[in-house]
Amino acid sequence: MIHSQRVFAFRSADFKKGPVIYWMSRDQRAADNWALQFARQTALENKVPFLVVFCLVPDFLHAAWRQYAFMLKGLEETATELRGFNIPFYLITGLPGKIVPTFVRETGAGALVTDFDPLKIKSGWKKSVARQVHVPFDEVDAHNIVPCRAASSKQEFGAYTIRPKIQRLLPEFLTDFPRLRRHPFSFKFSIKKNVTPREALRRLKFDRSVSEVKGFAPGPAAAKKVLKDFLKNRLNAYPGARNDPNRDGQSGLSPYLHFGQIAAQRVALEVIRSKGIDTEAREAFLEELIIRRELADNFCFYNPRYDSVEGFPEWARRTLNLHHRDKREYVYSVKVFETARTHDSLWNAAQTEMVTQGKMHGYMRMYWAKKLLEWSSSPGQAHKIAVYLNDKYQLDGRDPNGYAGIAWSIGGVHDRAWGERPVFGKIRYMSANGCRSKFDVEAYIRTARGWASGD
Repeated sequence: MIHSQRVFAFRSADFKKGPVIYWMSRDQRAADNWALQFARQTALENKVPFLVVFCLVPDFLHAAWRQYAFMLKGLEETATELRGFNIPFYLITGLPGKIVPTFVRETGAGALVTDFDPLKIKSGWKKSVARQVHVPFDEVDAHNIVPCRAASSKQEFGAYTIRPKIQRLLPEFLTDFPRLRRHPFSFKFSIKKNVTPREALRRLKFDRSVSEVKGFAPGPAAAKKVLKDFLKNRLNAYPGARNDPNRDGQSGLSPYLHFGQIAAQRVALEVIRSKGIDTEAREAFLEELIIRRELADNFCFYNPRYDSVEGFPEWARRTLNLHHRDKREYVYSVKVFETARTHDSLWNAAQTEMVTQGKMHGYMRMYWAKKLLEWSSSPGQAHKIAVYLNDKYQLDGRDPNGYAGIAWSIGGVHDRAWGERPVFGKIRYMSANGCRSKFDVEAYIRTARGWASGD
């Protein structure tokens, strides 16, 4: 059974005899998916077919070929896996608020289920769909281990306030997943305008200026391999290696978690059950995977201004405003930033990593964003540039982790006031010299030059 606190009713209504639809969005996998399990359970109880639909939205929040290719190739694998369980997969294209209600009517659906996402654009789509359908419409949090609404009813100040709430509930929610089984009732109607993910990748027009990344094979199977490799070869070194961009110390799971190709709950279960793992390493990684990641969902869900300076805490907005007109030694345009042509070789290396590798080391992402604040004409401009570059080039862009990380770096979200200084005010400062005290900066710059040249 699915925990009742994972489920939120967008629309309550009597079930009408017809197939149950899972509108898959954030959690793009067949296995370990509470939303899919809830939808199938509803179909079983009513002895009706069960199908999955994915609504592809072109030109979504700066996403380019890089992100669409990764997502659609992963969805092709998921569609194949679902068919093996007698669960048909359909891909439709357009704005969900318009075409999902049409899909519900055309299929004669008896109920609609979707997965949880804290981004306001997704919430807007769901509210629009709820106004137009006349069947039960439920949202299931399949992304967070402790459901976002259950963890807290408000925006939390930081990790220190949400941590005890999540830890208290973890035993209740961090449970094994039921196995997905073949669905006994078949859906036998043809759907107009359905395309496969592979066909969509070939036919639709995407921004191809941002190429695919060779280092990340997409899909649930690849995600499992990355997890297995991390557990075996890198997790024990995680505490000492994670803040050094010259070491392969991070998990590499971020794109797979972002696209829901692997469940965070599955990752946590495997980390906990792995033998020979140092306690410090286990706890350090689970802090990032559970507390910090779910704190980001909390921020975006309860703060609709998460993607602008208006989402910063009051003390941060005040101190940034006081230093708004401070003289900046350098002020760069978006183009200079995007093409990594600042005076700072370390910052340029971080931008180069993002553009060429589809990722940026976590420690460098903080430095990168803080220098945008230092070298932009205003905090608002810095924040806007950070979101644009992050969402365009990062495989895991357009994600609560990204928005929360940028807001932490530029606007003091989930942080505290520090010593006052020009431009930054009381926002935490970072410097190249500080980075040099933690890792070999020149080695990282040399690596970035290799990425830029294609070596």
